[in-house]
Amino acid sequence: MPSSYAAAAASSSRKPAPFTTATATTRKPAPLPAPAPPPSNPSHVSDSDPSSYSSSGEETDLSACDPATASVLSTYLSVAGNGADLSKVGIFLNSAARRRSPPCLICLDPIRPSDPVWSCSASCFALLHLPCIQSWAHQSASAAPAPTWGCPKCRVAYPKSQTPTSYHCFCSKTEDPPADPWILPHSCGDVCGRRLNSNPDSGCEHTCLLLCHPGPCPPCPAVVPNARCFCGAHREPRRCAHQRYSCKGKCNKRLSCELHRCPVDCHDGPCPPCAVRGNHRCECGETMVERLCSERVFQCKRECSGMLECGKHKCERGCHGGKCGECPLRGQRTCPCGKKDYPRLECDVEAATCGSTCEKVLGCGRHKCPERCHRGPCDVTCRLVIKKSCRCGVLKKELPCHQDLTCERKCQRLRACGRHACKRRCCVGDCPPCAETCDRRLRCGNHKCLSPCHRGACSPCPLMKTISCFCGKTYFEVPCGTEKNQKPPKCSKRCNIDRLCRHKLDCRPHKCHYGACPPCKLICGEELSCGHKCKERCHGSIPPPNPEFTVKPMKKKMEKHIECTPGTPCPPCQEVVLVPCFGEHLGQERAIPCSKSRQFPCQNLCGNLLHCGNHYCTKDCHVLEIPSDQRKADTILSLSRKNTLAEPCERCNLPCQRARDPPCSHPCPSRCHLSDCLPCKALVKRSCHCGAMTHAFECVYYNNLNAKQQLKVRSCGGPCHRKLPNCPHLCSEICHPGQCPSVDQCMKKVNVRCACNTLKKEWVCQDVLKEYRRSGRDPKVAKGQFGVGLIACGGDCVKKVNVPAAELHQRKVQENKNPAAEVTNVPKRRKKRDRGAQEPVQVSMWQQMKRYLVVIIALAGLVVLGLLIWKGVYQISDWMNEMEEQKARERLLRAGRL
Repeated sequence: MPSSYAAAAASSSRKPAPFTTATATTRKPAPLPAPAPPPSNPSHVSDSDPSSYSSSGEETDLSACDPATASVLSTYLSVAGNGADLSKVGIFLNSAARRRSPPCLICLDPIRPSDPVWSCSASCFALLHLPCIQSWAHQSASAAPAPTWGCPKCRVAYPKSQTPTSYHCFCSKTEDPPADPWILPHSCGDVCGRRLNSNPDSGCEHTCLLLCHPGPCPPCPAVVPNARCFCGAHREPRRCAHQRYSCKGKCNKRLSCELHRCPVDCHDGPCPPCAVRGNHRCECGETMVERLCSERVFQCKRECSGMLECGKHKCERGCHGGKCGECPLRGQRTCPCGKKDYPRLECDVEAATCGSTCEKVLGCGRHKCPERCHRGPCDVTCRLVIKKSCRCGVLKKELPCHQDLTCERKCQRLRACGRHACKRRCCVGDCPPCAETCDRRLRCGNHKCLSPCHRGACSPCPLMKTISCFCGKTYFEVPCGTEKNQKPPKCSKRCNIDRLCRHKLDCRPHKCHYGACPPCKLICGEELSCGHKCKERCHGSIPPPNPEFTVKPMKKKMEKHIECTPGTPCPPCQEVVLVPCFGEHLGQERAIPCSKSRQFPCQNLCGNLLHCGNHYCTKDCHVLEIPSDQRKADTILSLSRKNTLAEPCERCNLPCQRARDPPCSHPCPSRCHLSDCLPCKALVKRSCHCGAMTHAFECVYYNNLNAKQQLKVRSCGGPCHRKLPNCPHLCSEICHPGQCPSVDQCMKKVNVRCACNTLKKEWVCQDVLKEYRRSGRDPKVAKGQFGVGLIACGGDCVKKVNVPAAELHQRKVQENKNPAAEVTNVPKRRKKRDRGAQEPVQVSMWQQMKRYLVVIIALAGLVVLGLLIWKGVYQISDWMNEMEEQKARERLLRAGRL
């Protein structure tokens, strides 16, 4: 043993004090030498490695571990130095130092540092609960035919005597190790001391220098100064764990043929068979064939046919070497049944039969041959009739000895599994093992037991679940059934999945991760169809998540609001633009997102000038229908032409209200139009100046005349016939406009009377007017009184005034007696009215009833008429509401099409 290794072993034989005394809490461990460089793929964990329970795929850094782990490795690293290989045991130590052991494979519950445990020291070093493995061992040993039980993980068989009965540390030195926070859980804190290599051919006799630890012991760090290679031609100093090596040269050992040497590179184990080909003879020497040197001894297919030593018989053996040997028929011989001996019988003479019964045991093993001594074999079939019973003893029957008797009874005993009946016909009692599959659900919950049906608990699920990162370079394995409680490993590698969005070269790289890549946080910037650029966060496609990774479903967290769903096209443009209304009214523009920039109806009327050029459209604001030949340069109007909702303005159905030229009081009979009105053909009635007749002129003709011409054409050409203002006579001039010229020069004769109408004279009218002015009287008197009182009364006038009163009284009496004489000059209508008032009308009862019926019928008609009018008003109101709803729906449809 090297001196350094011996010194390290001696110093490590004592339990380290810093972890047992109270002052150890303030003392830091000594700095450790750097461990050996990790393997090329440190994240990979072998399938047979129990460290696959670890939840981290990162490289194992034991130089920066906790004090408990550092104390375990201190002695080993002092010997191994930079060449320490802790790739396997390091993961066990890290898992134990973090107080996070793998779950128990039997109960699938986590193993706590205070739980008593058992570790499989033969192969897999799996850590299990002590009560679980004890129950497992008892059930397995009782159910198995041999008193053995197997490890639930690696299936290594243990004898029943090795069933764990107590809780020991990892090195099995201390029973019930106390829980100490300064050492690893389930460890005694002493030096491990286990044999590093149990193989006697390895030549290693060193023990483990680590403190009591889980998992396999590390490779032996001792240095062998003269380690020989496999072929023995090379020597060099090497680690004890790797002292058997290949020098990469030719082996050159002598092969089993003792003629050639091994051409293979330096290797472990026996050399391969000689592969040199050559011509070799068979054992009899008659045949020569090209064969491998390792197969040079062979036999040909021909018979020997050589003479035996007797010289009478030939050798019946195949190809062989040497002499053929003695004749087998020489020496003492017997009859065929063996009862009579012939000591001196030649080899070419057959032995005679003795004539007695053969009595050789037949094939049944119970009866003898009843034939006489005979040559050749006895009859194989025993035909002796005996009474036989079936195997289970239920049925008995006489049968030939060579026939077997079986009954049809099915065995009802339970097989070794305790679940299924034997059901074999005529079973002796040795029921075979159950051939059915167990098919019970394992504790993992994912698979069923595929073993043959058995008693007790099923073996744990042997499968392992691989949980990896997205790239697959970092992964770990856990027992089946525990994968739901695991978290994905953290991988420090760079994510090698290319982004699918347009920012493939601009995005910052990120680490490998589980699931889909995080969405790109850059602005999309893609140009939309409207000309604007998308200002939302990038929403391109991202790779799908790793389908092989499964975890326990977690509660849904509150997701942040993402403007765009990844993997979708650009959302509608949200750039705010000013959009005019359908009618493009000033001041009615609205700020609307570009994606929703659709023209809308405002609250104003259309107001567009109609084709008549006189009136404006009174429809609600609507899309203008512009002819294709008008205003092609205007982009907004060109959009209006393409709009499917464009509709023409209303047609002007109003009468023409234009002022005619020349001015005319008659309205234009045509509808409202843009051009000049047609000449007015209406007849204008104008009376002549004197009013005697009425002229009918065409309006256009009359209005085109000037004032003088109009006065001229209105003259009837006859006398004026207008009454003069101061006298009762008519104008004697020809029909003329204005005031009559002969107002004070009337030359007509007028009878002038005195006041009592007794005297009468004939004067010229203008003299009468002068007399009126002279006397200061108004000449405008009744026609019958014109000129009365202008002459003074004479003597005759006095006599008429003094008429006797009796004559007057007599005249009044006559007038009263003859009333008809008074009403002679009364109009006829007054006469009838007075006569009807004087004669009373007699009305009958039927006429009165008739009047009442007429009144009642009239009232009923009024009521019915009122009801009809009320119902009609409501129907008209409903119809108007329906029309308004229909118009609203049409507006919505138009707005939707836009």
